[in-house]
Amino acid sequence: MGPGMGMPPLVFLFIGLVVGIIGTIILVVITGFGAGKKAEKIISAAKKEADRNKRDSLAELKQEQFKLKQEADREVKERKQAAEEAEERLLKREKSLDNREELLQNRDASLDQKEANLTALQKQVQEKDNKMDALIKEELEKLEGIAKFSKEKAHDEIMKRVESEMEVEIAEYIKDEMAEAKLEVDNQAKDLLVSSMQKYSMDVANLQTTSTISLPNDEMKGRLIGREGRNIRTIEAVTGVDLIIDDTPEAITISSFDPYRREIAKETIETLIKDGRIHPTRIEEIYDKTCKDINQKITEMGKNAIYELGLSKMDPELVNYIGRLNFRTSYGQNGLQHSIEVANLCGIMAAELGENVNLAKRAGLLHDIGKSIDFETEGSHVEIGKELAKKYGEDEVVINAIASHHGDEPQKSVIAVLVQIADTLSAARPGARNESMEKYVERLAQLEEIGNSFKGVEKSYAMQAGREIRVIVKPAEVDDLTSIKIARDIKNRIESEMQYPGTIKITVVRETRAQEEAK
Repeated sequence: MGPGMGMPPLVFLFIGLVVGIIGTIILVVITGFGAGKKAEKIISAAKKEADRNKRDSLAELKQEQFKLKQEADREVKERKQAAEEAEERLLKREKSLDNREELLQNRDASLDQKEANLTALQKQVQEKDNKMDALIKEELEKLEGIAKFSKEKAHDEIMKRVESEMEVEIAEYIKDEMAEAKLEVDNQAKDLLVSSMQKYSMDVANLQTTSTISLPNDEMKGRLIGREGRNIRTIEAVTGVDLIIDDTPEAITISSFDPYRREIAKETIETLIKDGRIHPTRIEEIYDKTCKDINQKITEMGKNAIYELGLSKMDPELVNYIGRLNFRTSYGQNGLQHSIEVANLCGIMAAELGENVNLAKRAGLLHDIGKSIDFETEGSHVEIGKELAKKYGEDEVVINAIASHHGDEPQKSVIAVLVQIADTLSAARPGARNESMEKYVERLAQLEEIGNSFKGVEKSYAMQAGREIRVIVKPAEVDDLTSIKIARDIKNRIESEMQYPGTIKITVVRETRAQEEAK
């Protein structure tokens, strides 16, 4: 039985018997065998008590068993009911799954049927296509046999005829569209360029190949020459310049194509004149000190250029390369001033177009950075500048602007286009650059050669210092629309084959004259 129930009646019976026996024994021991009757009464009473306890215990036991049976029956009934409900749910779910499976089987059967129908239709279509191709091929062969003309030849003949008939219409359409587009683009471009040039202006400063040094007196000329010319030879040897000492009073001239060498030589000689001690050893000492001072001066020039443009921090070595541009020239134009001018023009145009102004200025300042060391490294200044920009971690836009400002690579951003435009503006300003006569004549000859190379051209003339080419065509061979095409083709040839500052205007002239002589 469970732990919460009372002691079983049998136990009580057993205990009662034990108590009665023990009581009898005690009574016999106390009273002796002489009290037998009393003992029998006690035993009889004990037996009756034991029987009564036994009956009570049995009754309690039966009642407890009845309760347990009722509880067990109720629990069995509840579990049976729960099991029946679960079984009913499972039967319903199984029935639902059976229905779904039946639907899926029906759907699969329907899809299989549709797929079979589609395959049959595709087969029929393919057969019809094959029959159609065969019929078309047969018809083409019959037509070629009748016309004695192949398909390819007929196609070429039709295209030639269409091209011939539509040539005038196409040319007129192109003319109208180009005129409209050019008018719109030209107006916007002119407004932008004029606005940029009005907002920015810089003095034109051409550098020459000579520098003049003033002397305190003519006696200093003799001291610079030295005994048997040893001083002047030492100066020319260490500085790499030519020292011209002539009859000009109280002045000497330094000549060199390299502005960097010329500046070092000028500083060295001026220091020697102030010092007064002029001999070969002193010349070499002053030259070494001047080289160090000039290098510091170059770095300061680079820093000033960056500060003037309001640009962010650059690598110190790149700053030094920027300063070196002050001693580089292009057709007499100072390299650093040209780069600063390009940077400012780029910034103004970028602001007008809504582009990144600082990035545009940075690209403009660094576009010619390769010229600072192009005499030390193999390769063009474009390639050198591109590698320098990569080395010092410049933005991809800046790298592309450097690489594309002379058309060596395609331009990938608006800023790259602005750098090219600003570079051309800075170089093409009147007086900005000195061009040698040889280059000038060569450019004019190339312009006229390109113009004369087209069919129907009678004569070409390069005008306005090479900024315009006027082409005279034969009116009997070239009509008005063809004249427009010739002008466009000449423009494309010039852009792809020539290097020139600024822009070149192409004018094609077609003129018909009728003459008679009255006698």
